[in-house]
Amino acid sequence: MLFWLTELSDGGDFFNLFRYITFRAGGAFLTALFFGFLFGPPLINVLRKRQGKGQPIRADGPETHLAKSGTPTMGGLLIVGALVTSTLLWARLDNAYVWIVLFVTLSFAAIGFWDDYAKVSKQNVTGVPGRLRLALGFLIAAIAAVWAAWYHPPELQYQLALPVFKDVLLNLGWFFIPFAMFVIVGSANAVNLTDGLDGLAIMPVMIAGGALGIIAYAVGRVDFTEYLDVHYVPGTGEILIFAAGLFGGGLGFLWYNAPPAAVFMGDTGSLALGGALGAIAVATKHEIVLGIIGGLFVVEALSVIVQVLYFKRTGKRVFLMAPIHHHYEKKGWAEPQIVIRFWIIALILAMIGLATLKVR
Repeated sequence: MLFWLTELSDGGDFFNLFRYITFRAGGAFLTALFFGFLFGPPLINVLRKRQGKGQPIRADGPETHLAKSGTPTMGGLLIVGALVTSTLLWARLDNAYVWIVLFVTLSFAAIGFWDDYAKVSKQNVTGVPGRLRLALGFLIAAIAAVWAAWYHPPELQYQLALPVFKDVLLNLGWFFIPFAMFVIVGSANAVNLTDGLDGLAIMPVMIAGGALGIIAYAVGRVDFTEYLDVHYVPGTGEILIFAAGLFGGGLGFLWYNAPPAAVFMGDTGSLALGGALGAIAVATKHEIVLGIIGGLFVVEALSVIVQVLYFKRTGKRVFLMAPIHHHYEKKGWAEPQIVIRFWIIALILAMIGLATLKVR
């Protein structure tokens, strides 16, 4: 919205700064951070009063989690509110990719809010049936995938770009749509599974979002793509502003989610943020790189899949408890120890993912 202030510029004054994506990204970060600090306490108070007993705690979960009983959920509203507000304020609203990512974020936030509300109101951990959640998620992802493919350059439409192998494009044809749907829905649910300890999910999301924001900015500039030898996707640079809003909003939320958490992000936040990461990857043609940058989320999701399949086949468990962060809890690791070590892993994987931009 503030980009329109450039119409007041003569090319050398303050208003000219709003032409620069990096300047507006900084503004989005600060706006989202301020939003989190300003609205965090009143939102938490409202959630605590409305929810009463707070988020239901799994009876079969780690015993230490019983102490978290009464903590309100739906804190994802704070993150989503911060990043949406900052994006609408600082991004170019004539950019299709911005609207694609916002559409996915808000739609998955709505699914998550419904699920959180069902859990809190019924005081059980079931919520919305899983199949219904998946069906709605795939519908949203299908719309986003077709939308993104429509705006991709003709030479990249329905193509799968590979990291490192810069000259290789796999023509998936219409199969690109279900592939992109899987990326978005898989990312949303992987982040959702990771959100099991205070502060565990939000920092890796911020790290992955920051890395994807850098990639979006790079592939949206023809000079950068020529130097880095990656595919040029015009218009994706504006996604950096969304990523900056995500980072600022994430920091604002982490202030209240740090152990012991005053609020949980809930499915409202985890599904929205995971879906956003998937949408950014599809928009920038970096779906495979998302699997590297978001490798922590992949491992969390795979641990659940492996546990379920192995148990159904043998009646035994591979892990003491899934997702894998609960396995380490059962082994006696302290919660902050798990959280910080997982943050370190997320940062390492993000650096590896960014390194694929410059491999010849």
